Amino acid sequence: MFKILKAEEITTNIFLMVVKAPRVAKTCLPGQFVIVRTDEDSERIPLTICDYDREAGTITIVFQIVGAGTQFMSELKEGDAFHDFVGPLGKPSELITDGVDVTSKKNILFVAGGVGTAPVYPQVKWLKENGINADVIVGAKTKSLIILEDEMKAVAGNLYITTDDGSYGRSGMVTKTIEDLVNEGNKYDVCIAIGPMIMMKFVCKLTKELNIPTVVSLNPIMVDGTGMCGACRVTVGDSVKFACVDGPEFDGHLVNFDEAMKRQTLYKTAEGKAFLAAKEGNTHHGGCGNCS
Repeated sequence: MFKILKAEEITTNIFLMVVKAPRVAKTCLPGQFVIVRTDEDSERIPLTICDYDREAGTITIVFQIVGAGTQFMSELKEGDAFHDFVGPLGKPSELITDGVDVTSKKNILFVAGGVGTAPVYPQVKWLKENGINADVIVGAKTKSLIILEDEMKAVAGNLYITTDDGSYGRSGMVTKTIEDLVNEGNKYDVCIAIGPMIMMKFVCKLTKELNIPTVVSLNPIMVDGTGMCGACRVTVGDSVKFACVDGPEFDGHLVNFDEAMKRQTLYKTAEGKAFLAAKEGNTHHGGCGNCS
């Protein structure tokens, strides 16, 4: 059992938990994720690691209520425990695996949308700890949905808050702030965008026009987290990938976002799953060929 040391609703329907998981905390790196289960019969829920403390042996997760599984999770309190807390899974961020010598030579822009702020934070924190500053854009529909502002402010080189309705920070979509920063003379060697699929799609459309290489994290489309359920199947260039085992990071300019979003919608229904199984044959479900 993995004890919950802290549980709080940080804004409407978005929750933060600190969980005692020493083995995960010992080896995890920014960009990776965990799979949790509240009990032995519950849904397996993949969640990106928001923060970790190796000395204390803790992992911080942030999640939004999107279904029955996360609704039940939200009702857990300090002192409760997860039945399973498996990780670290997925590949770490390229910024970390490239090493400080390579990454320190880059001008880096992060674009975080909504709950996507959670997986952006540990990457920016790692950079700060290694003497590397990065610009960060955090966007949300309205002020009340901005999360981790103080934490991000402490580690970002420059933090730009933007809201769709103009209720806080800059007004408009994150893409407008990207354009503004470039027009103000900022030059970026790489952009890392994490958030809703539609946000990442339009960020990539813009950064391709601006000739800024862009990495996206496809954690929003995961379901099973092991490559077997097939929900996170995505076409990247000429290749079929699975976000949970091949990613979650990919070249955003090569991702077929329209296909991924359509697949995500279809996968929510039994009829949709059957359609995908028939269409994809032996490549469905990570190659097992079964859909049951």
